[in-house]
Amino acid sequence: MRFRAFLGLSAILLHSPYVGADYTTTINAKSNRGTWDGWGTSLAWWAREFGDRTDLADIFFTLTTQTFLGVSLPGLGFNIARYNAGASSWNTYSGESMVQSSNIIKSRQVEGYWQDWGSADPTSSSWNWAADRTQRQALTNAMDRGVTRVELFSNSPMWWMCKNHNPSGASDGSENIASWNLEQHAIYMATVAKYFNDNWGVQFESVEPFNEPSASWWKANGTQEGCHIDVSTQATVINYLRSHLDSFGLESVIAASDESYYDQAVTNLQTIGSTAISKIARVNVHGYQYGAGNRNGLYSLVSGANKALWNSEYGDGTASGLDLASNLLLDFRWLLPTAWVYWQAVDGDGWGLVDGDNDSGQLNTVNQKYWVLAQFTRHIRPGMRILDGGSSNVVAAYDSSSNKLVIVAVNYNTAQYINFDLSSFSKRPADGTAVVRWSTQISGGDRYVQHSSDTTISGSKFWSYFSTNNVQTFEVTGVSL
Repeated sequence: MRFRAFLGLSAILLHSPYVGADYTTTINAKSNRGTWDGWGTSLAWWAREFGDRTDLADIFFTLTTQTFLGVSLPGLGFNIARYNAGASSWNTYSGESMVQSSNIIKSRQVEGYWQDWGSADPTSSSWNWAADRTQRQALTNAMDRGVTRVELFSNSPMWWMCKNHNPSGASDGSENIASWNLEQHAIYMATVAKYFNDNWGVQFESVEPFNEPSASWWKANGTQEGCHIDVSTQATVINYLRSHLDSFGLESVIAASDESYYDQAVTNLQTIGSTAISKIARVNVHGYQYGAGNRNGLYSLVSGANKALWNSEYGDGTASGLDLASNLLLDFRWLLPTAWVYWQAVDGDGWGLVDGDNDSGQLNTVNQKYWVLAQFTRHIRPGMRILDGGSSNVVAAYDSSSNKLVIVAVNYNTAQYINFDLSSFSKRPADGTAVVRWSTQISGGDRYVQHSSDTTISGSKFWSYFSTNNVQTFEVTGVSL
């Protein structure tokens, strides 16, 4: 009885108007940090084993609530899918075949379509359009559920385009695409885009011919496909690719160069040359510099060149979602991308949103980071205007079609109240109007708990109590900029 009474008193205190907030953040209604393009995931590698699973497609690519592994899961609502044009095949041609790394992991080999150099004609026997069935099925499943933005990307040129025929890299991590195959790689990417368009109804919005090309870790004994490509070589391939996309009548834009680090992307843009930059419509970068790197410098270069900017790949091995939340907020604060793509939706060792083994086919559990990401993906939706949340741990978005303001905030350390000031908005809800909130405990506990009536507007503000390592989302209706 006392315990119940104590809990009731606590609930009153947590949201009492007489309890002051520990700090205030002001949402800037006049700011405009870009129109949100969306959220997504790469289909390689997990789709090789799990591409036929419609239940995975449901939780990743819809907003509906599903029962998965015995747990009620809110769908993440991804609207972006990245499809990988593979680099591997196991045929022999003119006495030559792929050289395979002794450490390669099976799930990280993606079968490519142009399997020998005999002919560039996609109807010839040099091409195998039955390859990579399960990744294609995963793409179909995603598009059937509402994915509207699809990107084609390459981790490595086809094995026979590589100097050593090894699509994992050179022995010393140096450039591994043969100089006589630069145009061939462009032809490969353009032909795949054309075939998907004409035969399977897939229109790739963008084509990215590289993946972390400046990295030195793509070596012949690696565990996955990869290829170092010098910046000057990238420029040549980009020029070829634009020419071949145009010759096929494709409107797909070129995205580049998916460097692993923000600082690498800065160097790339500073050195790749104006001709290549003129053919790039969007700069893709990966988030593997985590808490470091010149995010804002990259944004300045990209915006100065009038290009779009996506964080097209982020992943980490922290299952709780703590690293994901902190780095995502750093991106919103300093990088200002208009899309954000998680790398492995299914994987082990804390990397996956769903913990699973992409080689054995075993699905184990849903990591807490799934619900952490849901706080962002389910509420900040495509078409919304990103606003300055006023603090490094707050992001805001505005939906003009429904006059709705979305605020996502994370508290890392000491438990505290956070006060949200809406005074810069021209129209605000009346006093006492309920603000619906959702709460996820990053370290475990609450997964995605909705509270419909315990938070209300008071004047131009509202507030909420945040425990340590807590992420909350608020939806405020009846708001005008």
